[in-house]
Amino acid sequence: MELQPIKAKVLAVRIIPNADLVLARAFQLKPHQRSLGILTCTIDDVGYTAMDEATKQSDVEVVYAKSFYAGASHASGPLSGEFIGIIAGSSPDEVKSGLEAARNMIENEAYFEAINHEGTHALYAHVVARTGSYLSKVANVEEGSPLAYLIAPPLEAMFGLDAALKAADVQMAAFYGPPSETNFGGGLVTGTQSACHAAAEAFRQSILEIARNPIAY
Repeated sequence: MELQPIKAKVLAVRIIPNADLVLARAFQLKPHQRSLGILTCTIDDVGYTAMDEATKQSDVEVVYAKSFYAGASHASGPLSGEFIGIIAGSSPDEVKSGLEAARNMIENEAYFEAINHEGTHALYAHVVARTGSYLSKVANVEEGSPLAYLIAPPLEAMFGLDAALKAADVQMAAFYGPPSETNFGGGLVTGTQSACHAAAEAFRQSILEIARNPIAY
């Protein structure tokens, strides 16, 4: 079964050059963080990956990142999608650079994979070669660590995580018990880059097995 990429779409982007002090307090900004960059997109896990990429390419920090309940198909508006991410930096230029890195990740690098022709059955098995400040904090690992970001529908995710952990010398760094806000599940595992790739492939193959024969013991 050949997997097809499902690309996320960036729906809206805005920069606030000089955030109001009330908003700055709401996001607990540091004194030097005066500018904000806001982005929405159609797939939340791709969005989280993209926010982390922003921290690697520019001197910015992720100050807010959330999934929306029920997913992009039930979004609150045409520009809401499934995810909102907000980065903060010392200047509009820093924030713009971070947003551009995030957009590139969303549009060209990170994607779900469709298991069926309709694209209604999908998984995310993306390897982050080195974490930025955001995913490092989420996973409680050192900045620059490799991660395999593994997400799938509920049963598939739990079966796949077990396969990933057994296939390579990796450790669970974060667990997302189903259902998430978008009714998926999964986790982050860490190890060497090669181990993370092996874990991601084991996750992918185990889910393909389920898709081929869902009622099996």
